[in-house]
Amino acid sequence: MSPSSLQRFENMKNEETNDLAPIREAVRALCAGFPGEYWRKVDRERAYPTEFVQALTGAGFLAALIPEEYGGSGLTMTAASAIMEEIHASGSNGAACHAQMYTMGTVLRHGNAEQKQKYLPSIASGNLRLQAFGVTEPTSGTDTLSLRTTAEKKGDHYIVNGQKIWTSRAEHSDLMLLLARTTPRDKVAKRTDGLSVFLVDMPEVKGKGLTIRPIRTMMNHATTEVFFDNMKVPAEGLIGEEGKGFRYILSGMNAERILIASECIGDAKWFIEKATAYAKERVLFGRPIGQNQGVQFPIARAFMQMRAAELMVHQAASLYEQGKDCGAEANMAKQLAAEASWAAADMCVQTHGGFGFAEEFDIERKFRETRLYTVAPISTNLVLSYLAEHVLGLPRSY
Repeated sequence: MSPSSLQRFENMKNEETNDLAPIREAVRALCAGFPGEYWRKVDRERAYPTEFVQALTGAGFLAALIPEEYGGSGLTMTAASAIMEEIHASGSNGAACHAQMYTMGTVLRHGNAEQKQKYLPSIASGNLRLQAFGVTEPTSGTDTLSLRTTAEKKGDHYIVNGQKIWTSRAEHSDLMLLLARTTPRDKVAKRTDGLSVFLVDMPEVKGKGLTIRPIRTMMNHATTEVFFDNMKVPAEGLIGEEGKGFRYILSGMNAERILIASECIGDAKWFIEKATAYAKERVLFGRPIGQNQGVQFPIARAFMQMRAAELMVHQAASLYEQGKDCGAEANMAKQLAAEASWAAADMCVQTHGGFGFAEEFDIERKFRETRLYTVAPISTNLVLSYLAEHVLGLPRSY
């Protein structure tokens, strides 16, 4: 397939193209084996794309951020972002497995030497799937410090009780990264203390204190709610220091937001390319519809919005690689990219008219998939309040 006009533009403008071209080409080649028919089938059946995830794992793409000493690729955040972007730009969906790429960061940064050696090589090879991230609860929502799931130390185990919701891929993961309260909220010196992170062996506890219930959503996202009823977690499953888990979780969220922002950029490129091609080919009243400003201007505006967001993603990734504080940039990248992908999705539907709703065009599927990211993994209001308070110095609003 010859390069698209959008790809040619990026080949001229994108400074990282030469270094990352082999990675991008390899991802595109892999995704070519999973065309629209494949994704329509798994979407229709609400099935997990096992074959796709296995292919990504076998190619080593999901181990991009794991250091080579633990069997990973040891790539940069920019390279990892390129992988996720290309997956989505190809029309595929990385949501089924993107957590395998970033959730292990908590173990890498805060786990002890024994934990790293025990888990990271197997996560890198794909023999262990760490894709479940148990944080959000029905009652606390985005107010993470109000979560009610508890972990009480009893001898050489912790006893966990509570509930999590929107725990995606729990049915397709061997390990869960779980955030639970180990010290009552009224007994901590700082409000961010008292929460701890655990690595849970899910096959070991499923049916023995762990219950998983799927949640059917508007897109095929393999999400669930999970219940803990006196679930036993060995003390060695504690990551880092007890009571410091909230900080550990926050340290990994920047990577999550940058990678998901990259997925949104990929989605936006897919929508723009799809709309551009259709506007050139579709002829009405004796000329291509793309000759009309009412059609071409929204496409051009979506392209501008995507490119601006893409630059913020690159800046956030660069700061992350340098070990600098990138909280503001990661949040802005995620928000701007999510808005760009959603705007491009809406534009693409408008460009195609009725065909935009036809399953065979894949637009309605991608439309549903990309809508998620203006809501999660961090809500629009939390991004704006973070910038208002921590960047602009305005009073805390909540």
